[in-house]
Amino acid sequence: MRRFVVATVFAATLLSAAGPAAAQTPAAPPAPAPDTEVRGLERLSPEERAIAERNLERWRQMTPEQRQRALENYRHWKSLTPEERQQARQNLQRLRNMPPAERARILQDFHRWNNLPPERKRELEAAHERFQRLPPERQQQILQRFQAMTPEERERWDRKAERWRQMTPEQKQQLRERFRQRFPRPGQSEEEGQRGAARPSGAPRDARPLPRRIF
Repeated sequence: MRRFVVATVFAATLLSAAGPAAAQTPAAPPAPAPDTEVRGLERLSPEERAIAERNLERWRQMTPEQRQRALENYRHWKSLTPEERQQARQNLQRLRNMPPAERARILQDFHRWNNLPPERKRELEAAHERFQRLPPERQQQILQRFQAMTPEERERWDRKAERWRQMTPEQKQQLRERFRQRFPRPGQSEEEGQRGAARPSGAPRDARPLPRRIF
C-alpha cells in the first residue's frame, strides 16, 4: 500500500509542478546556485549544490514555497526503492495520456491528499487496504459507481465521509443499526430487522452475513 500511495502521489505532484514540458523521468529540483543571493545553501548536500548550478534560472523564478517543495520532492524521490520509482514513472505516463479535464481532476485530488494531516492519511491507507482485499468484481463495481458520480455528488459524498470519520464508535454503531432497520436483508421483514437491531450487545448473531459497512 505504501508503495502505491508514494509512487502515485509523487507522480501527480511532479506533473502538476513541472507542466507539460517535463521529462518522462522525474528530474532533480532546480536547487539554488552557490552565490550570495541564495539563502540556506549550507543545508544542501553536495549533489544538490551541483544541481543548483544547472537550474539557477528556474530556481530564481520560484517562490520560497515552490523551492521548498521541489527540494522535498527530490529528496523523497531519492528515498524511493527502484520499484517505487518505476511505479511513479508509469503513473506519470498514464497521467500525461489522460484528457486534460480528467488529469486536472486527479491532480486536484492529490493536492488535497498532500494537505491532509498524517492521521487522516493513515485512515485512508487502511481503507485502501480493505478495498484491496475485496473480490475484483466488487472493486470494479465500486470504481464504476465512483467514476459515474458528478462533481456535486462527489462533494456530497466527501461531506458524508467526513461526518462519519468524526463520529464516535457508539454513533457509528447506532447508524449501522438504523441502516439495518431501514434496509433489511433479502428475506428479512422490517420487523425482523428491528428485532435484530435491538439485540443486546454480545448476543449471538444469526448465521446470515451482515451487510457491508457503508464506510
